[in-house]
Amino acid sequence: METVVIAGLGLIGGSLARNIQTHKQVHLIGVDQRESTLEYALKHEIIDEASSSFQEAAHKADIIILAAPVSKSVELLQELDSMQLEKDVLVTDVSSVKGPIFQQAASLQSDKVFFVGGHPMAGSHKHGIEASKAHLFENAIYVLTPVQRAKESDIKRVENLLDGTKSTFITLSAEEHDEMTGVVSHFPHLIASALVQQAKKWEAKHSFLPKLAAGGFRDITRIASSNPGMWQDIFFQNKEKMGILLDDWIEEMQAFRKLLAEDQGQQIHTYLEEAKQYRDGLEPRKKGAIPGYYDLYVDITDRPGALQKVLTIVADAGLSIVNIQILELREGLTGVLRLSFSEQKIQLKAKGVLEVFGYEVKIED
Repeated sequence: METVVIAGLGLIGGSLARNIQTHKQVHLIGVDQRESTLEYALKHEIIDEASSSFQEAAHKADIIILAAPVSKSVELLQELDSMQLEKDVLVTDVSSVKGPIFQQAASLQSDKVFFVGGHPMAGSHKHGIEASKAHLFENAIYVLTPVQRAKESDIKRVENLLDGTKSTFITLSAEEHDEMTGVVSHFPHLIASALVQQAKKWEAKHSFLPKLAAGGFRDITRIASSNPGMWQDIFFQNKEKMGILLDDWIEEMQAFRKLLAEDQGQQIHTYLEEAKQYRDGLEPRKKGAIPGYYDLYVDITDRPGALQKVLTIVADAGLSIVNIQILELREGLTGVLRLSFSEQKIQLKAKGVLEVFGYEVKIED
């Protein structure tokens, strides 16, 4: 039986541990610096063995998954390279920035360590092992970035270990990965935070602003609620790409400001139309770099208990709601309630249950 070590039992590491325990016959060792995390993982049978020592666990490992922050994963790979290992070990990671760890992996001196970089492009706005789920990566893109010395059999071993995630595996270079995730994941997190900072400044003039921001603004800046420590690390580890994207963004905004100043109405319409067409053409049912939800729209009336009734029906069906928002509600009129779910199968089940109770329900195309 192979021994798999997962170093870092947060949301991603914990979810991978749950999935591997469910689908594979391995001995799973969890490594974490938080004693409470290790206790939780053992209590809930997420791991078979707990350790606070990466070195001790690594000597037992056949496969190691580095699921710590990017900078810490680089340190662990350095540490592993200096160990006197008795057997070969295959190492992979889950870092959303590949450049730094790929560079470290490419310079490995140990002939016992083989590295295939990995990045499961799914997540949650919650963090910690308590938020981990075995199905977190279902239908997600899982990027693999093998170093030059990695063999095809090493890539297959990683895929076989993680095939229970039901992810779609693709292979990219570290450069390709960091550029693309910079565009569709890292930079949008920065923009979301910047929009929130802007709103915070304008609140000094308009005290009612936060109440207006509770609707669409809160939705489009949702990712600004992600773990600040993790994203600080990501920004610094991918700072070269972030700098390029910032320059692009500043140039884009300056060009748009010029269109406004010159009253270029037709060009602005074209600009917005092109953005709409591109956005509408994006695959809506796949997990991407930013965690997405499956939304359900329910017509409800403005009556006491109307909202509670819908939520009770969904809860009694054993379905978990990720987010709730009333998009429009006026006295005496029908309002639209948006319920968000983590999986499409939950969304569809909720739709069926509510329709049985006579509700008009819609899924956005």
